[in-house]
Amino acid sequence: MSRSESDPTSTNGLEDRYGSARKRQAGPRFRLRGNRAWLVGIVAVVALTLGGYIVYQQFFATPIDGQRVAFTELPGNAMEVTVDVIRNDPSRPAVCVVRVRDISGAESGRREIYVPPDVGRLDTVVQSIERPVTADVYGCSYDVPEYLSTPERPTE
Repeated sequence: MSRSESDPTSTNGLEDRYGSARKRQAGPRFRLRGNRAWLVGIVAVVALTLGGYIVYQQFFATPIDGQRVAFTELPGNAMEVTVDVIRNDPSRPAVCVVRVRDISGAESGRREIYVPPDVGRLDTVVQSIERPVTADVYGCSYDVPEYLSTPERPTE
């Protein structure tokens, strides 16, 4: 015989085994109502926006960027390239790598150019091993190698 059959005061065997629904729901519940809910929502949005901005500035914003403005093919497998350099600190010197590509898309010439402080646009000539068809800026950096920043520049 089961306990529910033997006990005349018990009306439901499941309630004896698992407890009543009211007992399971008993306890403190966290509920936000009215103005408190709006306040928590606004604080969360502001915190997430601020956190996103800080992460973007630390990991995704580039302090220096080079963009190709124009290029012109020159005789003798050479190309003249005009580069704009955008920096967060124009008073610092920089270096950019400019490259040219041949018809197959392979890099066929490369040149490092020194970007003096307070200069935003430069023209340079890049020699190529094949006939160049396009040019681009590979990248720029504030880490200027010593051989580019010395006063006695090598002959070009």
